[in-house]
Amino acid sequence: MIHSIPLSAPDITEAEIEAVTAVLRTNSLSLGPGLEEFEALLSERHHKTSAIAVSSGTAALHLAIRALKIGPGDEVIVPSFTFIAVANAVLYEGAVPVFVDIDPDTWNMNPALVEAAITPRTRAMVVVHTFGVPAELDAFCEIAQRHHLFLIEDACEAIGATYRGMPVGTFGDIAVFGFYPNKQITTGEGGALLVRDPQLAYRIRAMRNQGRYPTEGWFQHRELGFNYRLSELACALGIAQLKRLESILALRAHVAALYRQRLVEFSAIQCPVAHFSDRTVSWFVYVIRIAEQAPAELRDCLVNRLSERGIAAGRYFAPIHHQPAYEAFSQVHPSHLPITETIAQRTIALPFFNRMTPVLVDRVSDAIRSILQEENAL
Repeated sequence: MIHSIPLSAPDITEAEIEAVTAVLRTNSLSLGPGLEEFEALLSERHHKTSAIAVSSGTAALHLAIRALKIGPGDEVIVPSFTFIAVANAVLYEGAVPVFVDIDPDTWNMNPALVEAAITPRTRAMVVVHTFGVPAELDAFCEIAQRHHLFLIEDACEAIGATYRGMPVGTFGDIAVFGFYPNKQITTGEGGALLVRDPQLAYRIRAMRNQGRYPTEGWFQHRELGFNYRLSELACALGIAQLKRLESILALRAHVAALYRQRLVEFSAIQCPVAHFSDRTVSWFVYVIRIAEQAPAELRDCLVNRLSERGIAAGRYFAPIHHQPAYEAFSQVHPSHLPITETIAQRTIALPFFNRMTPVLVDRVSDAIRSILQEENAL
């Protein structure tokens, strides 16, 4: 269904259009200077950590797991309240994702529960900065160091966020980003890795390009690789977007503040935490939660009734361990995640994008007010 107010919308300006058009006038559509520039800009933003651009955030996760030589018999600790690619990337390599419950306020993985989930088979943890809210990185870094685990930061939803003044993505052994059209910046489809170890970065660059190393011929493949390259067109788009990241983040923070002003008075709704003493949020989506005193069924009622009014809304997230694709897996590896399951039944993503005006925020908020009044839940 096409809604008059979509859930998300990419912010493409003439600068992006001109940059992509300029690439089309060249003979270099892949593995060209745009890729090098985009990676250099990402590296510069993240304290010179090696940046490797790839075809999607999922590809970045897969390469991270494979590059760390995680495979059959290994376990990787992950949240279930996140996008399914986090667990899929672990399964791609034959390892086992171990689901851990989340903090009820930040909706990030709970470090105390991670500790309890570690076994002799645990090799790594994937820490997701859910909806652009940085996770408790000090705690996760300490756990990883003490148990000799790899720390993978999933910052696909959090570019530009900071933790204790440092950019997210600079704490783990590897970090991954995603640039899908609903993200803060987009390359159409695309992603990237940040890698601390230069030798590991060198290998990942080969793995994304069919296992080719730069010192060898085009038809020489030293190891199993993948076609995870990011095109020059995508890189041109990403460069233009990345150059105005600060203004994009400011626009999104403004929309989030408008939503909070309009919705905070509704007792049936909890707005997301907006301010932390030790971190800054990079607003990916604006997800509200049905309050505990209201029935969980109100979530689906709101989603459906908003849709009838031409307003898109999303059920963010369905737990991975409850997905049909994980039914057989969950029978063998059952998970007890009461907070994840409770919150997942009550969360709604509202329309949220860079150019969302106060008028549109008012339309969404007024529609929510009307529905809550009709349901006697205001």
